[in-house]
Amino acid sequence: MFREDFSDLNNWEPLTFPKIKNHSIYKVKMDDGGNYLQAASNASASGLIYKNTFNVYDYPRIRWRWMVENVYKKGNAKEKSGDDYPLRIYIIFKYDPDRAGFFESLKYSSAKRIYGEYPPHSALNYIWANRDYKEEIITNTYTDRAEMILLQKGSSNVGKWITEDVNILEDYRKAFGEDPPPIASIAVMNDSDNTGERSVSYLDYIEIYK
Repeated sequence: MFREDFSDLNNWEPLTFPKIKNHSIYKVKMDDGGNYLQAASNASASGLIYKNTFNVYDYPRIRWRWMVENVYKKGNAKEKSGDDYPLRIYIIFKYDPDRAGFFESLKYSSAKRIYGEYPPHSALNYIWANRDYKEEIITNTYTDRAEMILLQKGSSNVGKWITEDVNILEDYRKAFGEDPPPIASIAVMNDSDNTGERSVSYLDYIEIYK
């Protein structure tokens, strides 16, 4: 469907959070090997979200290449105080009122009246975890509507370019035990607001495909 090689950030917009004043910094960098995204965090949190959505049933696969300079010493996916990652790829699923049950519809309608739009239905977070956990999937400590897929664990591959290739549908079904809503968006983030640490990470490209 699309491939982002980060020649610029025209297809992306900031993803910020109301209570977090310090934002991570995202820049396009160039060297002899081409372009890439640099994400720098210093006791901060914010991300970039792609401007367009896609249908996960038509395009269920995502491939990317990433690298981190370090992981967080205080990082812990099982505690709110450690819920920071040097790099993560978000798949954010849009709430679909046509698929909702009565109570879910009531909850989301109430939220829409408050915020002016529906909040996301759920999210998959593909993370570079700070520790070597035995689990492959961990529920986010802030919400059970976000599941963390641990692709890299700890510091063994720090400083190396690593290519990932995932199937969104398979991972969502493993994580939530049900089929996902069809429409999703993609975001990237380096955050360290909970740990108060700093890191620099890199993303070479992202490709969504069949």
